[in-house]
Amino acid sequence: MFRKTFAKWALVMASAMLLSHGALGQGKPNVVILATGGTIAGAGADVTNSATYQAAKVPVDKLIASVPQMANVANVRGEQIFQIGSESLRNDNLMTLGKRVSALVKQNDVDGIVITHGTDTTEETAYFLNLVVKTEKPIVVVASMRPGTAMSADGTLNLYNAVVVAGSKDARGRGTFVVMNDEINSGRDVSKMVNIRPEAFKSPWGALGMVVEGKNYWFRKLDKRHTTNSEFDIDKIDALPLVEIAYAGGNVNDTAYRAFANAGAKAIIHAGPGNGSVAATLVPVLQELRGKGLHIIRSSHVNAGGFVLRNGEQPDDKYDWIVAHDLNPQKARILASVALTATGDTKELQRIFMEY
Repeated sequence: MFRKTFAKWALVMASAMLLSHGALGQGKPNVVILATGGTIAGAGADVTNSATYQAAKVPVDKLIASVPQMANVANVRGEQIFQIGSESLRNDNLMTLGKRVSALVKQNDVDGIVITHGTDTTEETAYFLNLVVKTEKPIVVVASMRPGTAMSADGTLNLYNAVVVAGSKDARGRGTFVVMNDEINSGRDVSKMVNIRPEAFKSPWGALGMVVEGKNYWFRKLDKRHTTNSEFDIDKIDALPLVEIAYAGGNVNDTAYRAFANAGAKAIIHAGPGNGSVAATLVPVLQELRGKGLHIIRSSHVNAGGFVLRNGEQPDDKYDWIVAHDLNPQKARILASVALTATGDTKELQRIFMEY
């Protein structure tokens, strides 16, 4: 009787030890890779072609097969969501992607998500997901500056690092990430700063952390609202309203602003110089458009860290305008589109821009 009891106890303990060490396939996290195209799935005519190539050529199964080392850190499976260059992504693509991510993170057998993406709009997609997907599970957007056929390809290590972060417990609750060039950046802060080098993506306020040889090292947390703390939910959004960006430099005129208004835009992001400055000739035009119900949002096209102060350059209170805080024009467009699904009140919209 004692031998039978001991044998059963030993079997239970051995099974528990095997499970805890992943020997029965349960130890590694489960990561889903959603592929959308981009340079990371690109191919050039020659190994010396690092800047001239065709994007969105390699399907997700071949991307996964190109980095077999990912199997050492996670159970990985893939889905092909799109196969396009990210410059062609539209609001309906963002909605499709966001709803698929939201559905996947609700599954118990999914611990994290990686989205392969073109670099041109990586920061916009990452910020959108940061706003609307209600989860603590890591969501990582990854891209590359060079195609996999180049002798200096950066995509394989970027993808490996992205899977490491997506499967990490210490990445939970920190929002959406962009993982490239060994850095872990917040999807809220990061921007593409240069279009020809692997270290293209930077955050004006610094990276959240780094990935070194399969291990995460964290430096800071994002203080802005995101994911589980966000008031927005992709499952409750059916469509995004039209928000356009008008770029303002020297000798600017009102052509773009009036065209966007006539096309049905609900808001215009004024991408101004410096502190979101508005040329004197534009002020009455923007006042007129605001009077017709179109929201005016002042942003800065300063490359890194454009910071727009309310009432600092223009009397925003008087004109009923909004400032984008430190969001660049393309991210201001994303937030405005999401926020306008919930409210059209200027004060509420300004609160949202300060909190997110």
